[in-house]
Amino acid sequence: RFITPEYQDSVGEVLHKALQGEETANFEFPLYTKDGERVEVLLNATTRRSATGAIVGVVGVGQNITELKRGQAELTRVANDLQLLIETANAPIFGINAEGRVNEWNRKMAAITGFSKDEVFGKDLVDEYISDEFRESVRQVLDDALHGQQTDNYQLPLFTKDGDRVEVLLNATTR
Repeated sequence: RFITPEYQDSVGEVLHKALQGEETANFEFPLYTKDGERVEVLLNATTRRSATGAIVGVVGVGQNITELKRGQAELTRVANDLQLLIETANAPIFGINAEGRVNEWNRKMAAITGFSKDEVFGKDLVDEYISDEFRESVRQVLDDALHGQQTDNYQLPLFTKDGDRVEVLLNATTR
């Protein structure tokens, strides 16, 4: 009654294993209180032994992780919302990792440059898409951003897929 039918077998297996001397750590399952409230539990099941070493039972230590799970779900929701905002923004947005490789490229960037996210993902932004004459200054602006120094309204010259040069007004900041 406290453990839902879909988890009764797996919880029983954890307890059975503990009775056989096999411990289980971090097993998650829902438990229902007397009032019918669902509580997410993290269970560690350990064999209980007598002074002579004989198995005499199981010690189960459960931790209520309901709020943790709710927090994780909320973080996932917010991250998905932010990803959607970036992807659908009416402004070109790109991101690079610490090595200068593209790890974000929204639809507007793709529309402006002609390069899809798949085409640029993992490539060095400066080496691949910036002309020789601007590489050093662009690399410096991006390195500064990666080290916490924001740059506003920098004219970023990019090559399009057709080989044309476009200028994008860049606000570079650490993510």
